[in-house]
Amino acid sequence: MTLIADLGLIGISFLCLFHMESELEQLPQKAREKHAENKKFFAKLKKRPPKDLDYTMQELHLAEFERTDCLSCANCCKTTGPLFTNADIERIAKHFKMKPSEFIDRYLKVDEDNDYVLQQVPCTFLGTDNYCSIYEVRPKACREFPHTDRKKFQQISSLTLKNVAICPAAFNIVEEMKKRIFK
Repeated sequence: MTLIADLGLIGISFLCLFHMESELEQLPQKAREKHAENKKFFAKLKKRPPKDLDYTMQELHLAEFERTDCLSCANCCKTTGPLFTNADIERIAKHFKMKPSEFIDRYLKVDEDNDYVLQQVPCTFLGTDNYCSIYEVRPKACREFPHTDRKKFQQISSLTLKNVAICPAAFNIVEEMKKRIFK
């Protein structure tokens, strides 16, 4: 009986993984198709943010992440790299028992905006099981991604427009926002 149950769970896991891979394949195209509509929506949101926007965003964010399993996706870690603040570098270097300069030399580079970013993607700290080997000390940008529960959400519309092409949860949250706000 347990073998059959285990096989059933494996089958369900495989179907979920297959569904996520399919969703991730389609996400950039879906985001491109919605880009003009989203840009117009965010321009309006920036001009006239509803009084309860922060509350609404928190609600949408929490509801979406009840349904979304980041470990079955990890697309953010596979396709983009976070910015590393000085505090991130200090904290992670300490975790590795390294000097911050050693951590920078080994893992980071300076980008065109003069920010510290990973030398390569996928993220060096992402395991084949989609677990982060530095999860407890990960960069602030990783902890806050996809930034859909941020206060004054209307101020990060350009970031959100990028994130909907990377994160299925961000895409779903924005689609739900458009249904609820400015109906």
